[in-house]
Amino acid sequence: MLALLDVGIERDYDGSDVRLVIHSGSSVGAIPLISPTTARLDYGMVVQPRFPWAGIGPMLAEMGWRVCPTPLRLPLLHRSERRVPIWVLSFMILVRLKALLDAMSRRFEVTSDLLKAPRGTVDWGQYATRSLPNAGFLSIPCTFPDLRDDRLLKGAIKLTVERQLRALETQKEHGAFVHRLIELGQQLLARVQMVPAYLPSSLMFAGWMKRPLRSDPFADGLQAIEWTIEERGLAGLSDLEGIPWKMPMDQVFEAWVETAFRMVAQRTGGRMKVGRKRETTHPITWDPPYLGSQKSLVPDVWLEWDSATLIVDAKYKRHWEELQGSWSWVQEELRGRHRNDLLQVLAYANLARTPTVIACLAYPCSPLTWDSLCERGRLIHKAELTVGSRALHLWLTALPMATALDRIVTPLTEEVRKVVTS
Repeated sequence: MLALLDVGIERDYDGSDVRLVIHSGSSVGAIPLISPTTARLDYGMVVQPRFPWAGIGPMLAEMGWRVCPTPLRLPLLHRSERRVPIWVLSFMILVRLKALLDAMSRRFEVTSDLLKAPRGTVDWGQYATRSLPNAGFLSIPCTFPDLRDDRLLKGAIKLTVERQLRALETQKEHGAFVHRLIELGQQLLARVQMVPAYLPSSLMFAGWMKRPLRSDPFADGLQAIEWTIEERGLAGLSDLEGIPWKMPMDQVFEAWVETAFRMVAQRTGGRMKVGRKRETTHPITWDPPYLGSQKSLVPDVWLEWDSATLIVDAKYKRHWEELQGSWSWVQEELRGRHRNDLLQVLAYANLARTPTVIACLAYPCSPLTWDSLCERGRLIHKAELTVGSRALHLWLTALPMATALDRIVTPLTEEVRKVVTS
């Protein structure tokens, strides 16, 4: 379980006591833990971000769902995060239900109906006593196996979507993305509109889970229905039973940087492409192809104007905090990692074709560090290289995740304008 959150444990013995030293990676989330005394899942582990942030709900709201938590297929925890807004879980549930509807296979069900021609077993007694006396010569009562969708499962999906929509209606003030979630829910509701809503029992859930050839979308969709019926939340820091989950913070920070520089592009008239959508992919062609290592270069953010290009590579590392002192005091291992970051963004800069290129490394930092840098006018550390007729600007900057986005974007916009308009 610990590996799911990139957590490692080492034993440490100081001569008198044995201690467990826990090392976390770059993921946040919550997982259940087995008690050594009861052998039951009585405990849980919650990993929070290394750098302060506004919380999972406000962050996702600000970033507009560029990244989201991933539920884990683990037993539930005894705590859930009440501070996580409703729409955080609604997003995951609606997406799972859409995948379930897309993957649903039809099955044979024994049904009875009045047909114009005999099919299956005909109830001739009913035909003679009801249809013929009323001149219903082509109303033949038949019982037959029919290949159709699972009406009970679709009814459970309908019930789930209706509950999610009712919850989302109370969250409209959080932004346009909630309206998009409501629109998605209405689209799903239209696909199951012909069946009545159905509240499945635990026995029905067990029967669905025992079906042969059960796919991952099917299991995930059933889990989403169960979460809604039992009113589960994400596991975290309060008193309700919660869902184990994880979220890679490097992806969160990349989405945060993308959000900030999208605002810069809007304020400066830049054209923006992002690596998250594979819009910045530049393939590397090897000869022969099977001997190649890296297959492409994919910058995180690419902004372009007529005369300048800004390429941003987001790095969720502590480098910015640790590089604030003298370079001579920085450990050699950290120097090596930072050099690799520089070489990577300089390789990206070679892809641009404008006369001026800005290669920017963006690191996270604490709000206190950012405020101090802002007061001293040191938010961006700059260097400039001249390569033939091209001007290459190298920037190192930091973006806190617990500071208002507008405060972060304003100084970045001013610096970009200086280069673009020069």
